[in-house]
Amino acid sequence: MRLNVPVKQNSLRRLTTPRAAGLAGVLFAVLFGAALVLIRTAVPEGADVDSPWLDGATTHLKWASLLMPFAGIAFLWFIGVVRDGLGRYEDRFFATVFFGSGLLFLAMMFATSAVGAALIATRAVSVDPAVHAEVAAFGRVLLLTFSKTYGLRMGAVFMISLATIWLKTGLMPRWMIYGTYTAAVALLFASDLSMWTVLAFPAWVLVVSVLALSRAGVIDLHFGEDRRHDTV
Repeated sequence: MRLNVPVKQNSLRRLTTPRAAGLAGVLFAVLFGAALVLIRTAVPEGADVDSPWLDGATTHLKWASLLMPFAGIAFLWFIGVVRDGLGRYEDRFFATVFFGSGLLFLAMMFATSAVGAALIATRAVSVDPAVHAEVAAFGRVLLLTFSKTYGLRMGAVFMISLATIWLKTGLMPRWMIYGTYTAAVALLFASDLSMWTVLAFPAWVLVVSVLALSRAGVIDLHFGEDRRHDTV
């Protein structure tokens, strides 16, 4: 006798990007911009080695170290939203550069705030002011190097790779693509002129996020044509 055993079929549903994730770029721009302002106002770029710059920078560096982790979380969400928007148009080569440079940029910014937090912590337990002054001078140079020399340029590579993907796929308007190239080149070569140039990166993220949110009703926070009819 043949028994008919009911077979349960598991329906696999495609994961979609939450609408709230579109706000990740805006949140990152606000938090990261605030943290950068705190760091820049706390750390004098051209101060003398023996200047007691850390005495008036404790509060700013402390708040910057508190804001930076949340800014980093928002930036990871922003990367996820962008990659989801690329979808089947994603180029493996440029996507690898885009993803890797974004993570390196975030790591450099985390290292920057970590150096600031370490300087604050060691200041409270230091018993030799002369020794701590040398540590503070070293920390200042290290902090600026992480943010300007490495972090800023990785942010520029992040922008260039994403703009190239947009150019090849047409997922963004021309003015945004060429504006991204211009800002990225400025970040690559103007970082030594002023340490405030790093603020161009969160400003760019803010523009991209606002542009994505403005299209949310048509393309569901994607950076291109509507993919609601794609099949799995």
